[in-house]
Amino acid sequence: MTTLTVDMPILHSGQAKAVAGAARFNVLECGRRFGKTLLGVNLCAETAIEGYPTAWFAPTVKIMDQAWREMKVLLVNVMAKVSEVHHRIELVTGGSIDFWSLDNPDSGRGRFYKRIVIDEASIVRYLMEAWQQTIRPTLTDLSGDAWFLGTPKGHNTFHQLFSKGQQGDIGWASWRLPTVANPHIPAADVADAERDLPPNVFRQEYLGIPDENAGNPFGKLAACIKPMSLLTPVCFGVDLAKSYDWTVAIGLDAAGDVCSYERWQSDWKTTRSRILALVNGWPTLIDSTGVGDPIVEDLTRIRPNITGFKFTAPSKQQLMEGLVAAIHQQTVGFPDGAIVAELEAFQYEYTKSGVRYSAPEGLHDDCVCALALAVRQIGAPKDWCGVVDIGRSFYDNDEDDD
Repeated sequence: MTTLTVDMPILHSGQAKAVAGAARFNVLECGRRFGKTLLGVNLCAETAIEGYPTAWFAPTVKIMDQAWREMKVLLVNVMAKVSEVHHRIELVTGGSIDFWSLDNPDSGRGRFYKRIVIDEASIVRYLMEAWQQTIRPTLTDLSGDAWFLGTPKGHNTFHQLFSKGQQGDIGWASWRLPTVANPHIPAADVADAERDLPPNVFRQEYLGIPDENAGNPFGKLAACIKPMSLLTPVCFGVDLAKSYDWTVAIGLDAAGDVCSYERWQSDWKTTRSRILALVNGWPTLIDSTGVGDPIVEDLTRIRPNITGFKFTAPSKQQLMEGLVAAIHQQTVGFPDGAIVAELEAFQYEYTKSGVRYSAPEGLHDDCVCALALAVRQIGAPKDWCGVVDIGRSFYDNDEDDD
């Protein structure tokens, strides 16, 4: 008789603490490098080895791939079948692990599981919708349990679920586990980070304490969410697709409200024609970074109303700070949907050279960039044209902060 073995990871004390106190629904707000993904892999593998169906959920395929690779290595001795296309592992014990990307909140609908893990839950778009309408019902047949793992990003849905455990809601448990709870992380490096980072950033990224304003740099969006304007546009902002991204064009009316929104993926020839037809003669600011430079040069020769904008670290910081100001002052309005989803997921990080604004790894920021370009264009001098590079914003006034 052949004995098959699996060398399960040994949990450190911080991970073991959560497992020992687990309820049916468990939420871990962790500092960076705590070891949450390793814990999730252990939990999923353990239940699958016992012969049950399990599932791993992640915000995107790119983020999911790390756990997918780790799980195949861990379970290599007991795998019966692996589908690279469907991201499914079947074991000789009868158990299985499905891997799902929550790009689509309906992922996993119609399945049933004994255990699910949602990795990087803090940056899952529509987390509550996916949990309540799709994932939670998959646990009904087998009375399965759930694990939400992530580093907090402000007081968003992930933190709301964490609060259920803190408030004693039946069936819920939650833990705040800092980076230093992982004994394999050098304490001296964490101490260095505490000296280098602003206090609110350190608390969130290393202590797992959410920054009220860190879910996104734009603050509360509700006051700016409006139906699509029916008025005529006065300007456009266009973000050109890079690799797997989308081209997004956003038009604003005279009041600063979105009145035109287009999002597509196509070849450069089609994109060029579509932009020319869409923006017509309205002043338009287009991302001219990298591969976008020659296409914007071509467009500006045809339409003098089109201007290029080159993204660099300083210029993007200025661009995003302009959008932050517009949202805080409620001088821009946008419809609910993809634009709001990207704004909510957007994040900032303090670096030695300034503030870096970007979407979380694996997510898109095309709508945010197009909206920011449109906001900048609506404030531009009407006779301005050319290419914006780094330096002061061309519509900034000369007033300094008090």
